Amino acid sequence: MRCFKFSTVVICVILPLLSTAALASPLVQIGQTTLVGRDVTGLKQDFFGGIPFAQPPLGELRLQPPVRLTELPAGNFSANHFGFACFQPNVSLSLVSENCLTINVFRPSGLQSDANLPVLFWTYGGGFTAGASAQFNASGIVAQSVARGTPLIYVNFNYRLGPLGFPQGREASNRGALNLALKDQLAALEWVHDNIQYFGGDKSKVTVFGQSAGSMMTAILFLNSNIETLARAAIFESGMAASALIFPAAHRENDWTNFVGGVASCASTAHSSNTFDCLRKANSSDILTGLLTAIRESPEQFAFDPTLDGPDGLYPNIASRLLSEGHFARLPFIAGTNLDEGTLFTSPTIASEQAIREDIIANFTPPAFGPSEEVADVADTLIRLYPNVPALGSPYNTGNETFGLSSVYKQTAAIIGDVSFQSQRRYWSQHASNFGVKTYAYLFTQPQPSFPAALGVSHGREVAFVYGVPPDNSTSAITLSRIMIDYWVSFATSLDPNDGRGISRPQWSEYTNDQQEVMQLNGQDLKMIPDNYRAKQIGFINSIPWIFHHRR
Repeated sequence: MRCFKFSTVVICVILPLLSTAALASPLVQIGQTTLVGRDVTGLKQDFFGGIPFAQPPLGELRLQPPVRLTELPAGNFSANHFGFACFQPNVSLSLVSENCLTINVFRPSGLQSDANLPVLFWTYGGGFTAGASAQFNASGIVAQSVARGTPLIYVNFNYRLGPLGFPQGREASNRGALNLALKDQLAALEWVHDNIQYFGGDKSKVTVFGQSAGSMMTAILFLNSNIETLARAAIFESGMAASALIFPAAHRENDWTNFVGGVASCASTAHSSNTFDCLRKANSSDILTGLLTAIRESPEQFAFDPTLDGPDGLYPNIASRLLSEGHFARLPFIAGTNLDEGTLFTSPTIASEQAIREDIIANFTPPAFGPSEEVADVADTLIRLYPNVPALGSPYNTGNETFGLSSVYKQTAAIIGDVSFQSQRRYWSQHASNFGVKTYAYLFTQPQPSFPAALGVSHGREVAFVYGVPPDNSTSAITLSRIMIDYWVSFATSLDPNDGRGISRPQWSEYTNDQQEVMQLNGQDLKMIPDNYRAKQIGFINSIPWIFHHRR
């Protein structure tokens, strides 16, 4: 395991530990192409990576929806390594490329094409500006699925990031060039639907899961994408559709201008309404410079979020309205959050309630619906509901400790965590269960002694447990990791986390109107708990969803 800094987010990731040479390379035949994979060291698994699922989004295909590849060249295709990551900050130039739309498969070795195994399909997070499929080695998940007698196949992929994946501004809106990364995600799912049978998978048993931005993207697809034809269930880790700060694309015109202005050959067009033609002719190195400029110069922490794209788009309206009206995919899902979601996004230098107020007003004006003066009143109410009392702040359960910071840090982290994450998970759980959807919820509270105490159980900390490599070797952490994999695999293979296989673990109760409970994922205190923490505060947030576009 290794930690990388992606933009403003530090993510600990699971690196691919694959054999460098295979005695007998696994093969998969798709049409006239033979994919030559790699044996995963000592685990009786096959890896196939770097498989293109769309044409390279270069030249005239830049800033266009992905164009699916219907076939690869005839003959052998080397699929024994991950492909390049998409353009992003803080990653070596040797590891990134615009030609990055590739997909990867981990499977038990020796499968026949008619094995019909369930599939777990992962979408990584990283604030929509960072991340790569190569960060995630799923061999631990696949190995445990085999050991417990419910083998499955794991798939992940790359999607375009920053302005290339989420173009902003009026021109992008007018051209219908919005949410391209979401369309990358759909194209990858379509590739699975068309091809996973050749690997021994069952296209009718796909569970989509992801974390942070990847979870948000997956949730957005529940709103208007016909995802029911491509998946049968989902697992959302720390992110729902409205966790991101959603606006129409025109709201972030300046971010698009910064991007174009940073592309040397197109800088003169930056303030025009015709930048796409020039951008499609620019070389990749200039495009990368523009992307890095736009991310660096944005006043927002995350400027390249998904955007509202109209009634025929993937994100036709704010999620709360669509959910309340029942306009969402009725697929079973698990959804959860970590105890201290807000700490990672809170400045350690924040020191006044006035700064909190100004931050709320800046982020949520204008509101999605309603007069703008409401936002100031909402800011004042939030400050009253989340008082500057260290024992009530986040990281939770740390008493009056302030970690050498202003007590306002804990106050702010509590607000951010609930507005962006806890409230949205609860909103989805409640509304889905209202419509009879089978759903489960969790709260991850496992202590994190390997990380700064001021972060608590922060955003992203559950990922290492899901992938079987907890950051410390305590019995509690190792046991919880095994249990979480069992829950996840059980759900993916049976649509129920309680299949009775694998390690002994508590019964995970379904979330219903009459029994609103979450599984507390903690190796020392694993149990169902009422979903009523901070009921008054989260109830207030969810009572006025039109105010909160959701996320800093």
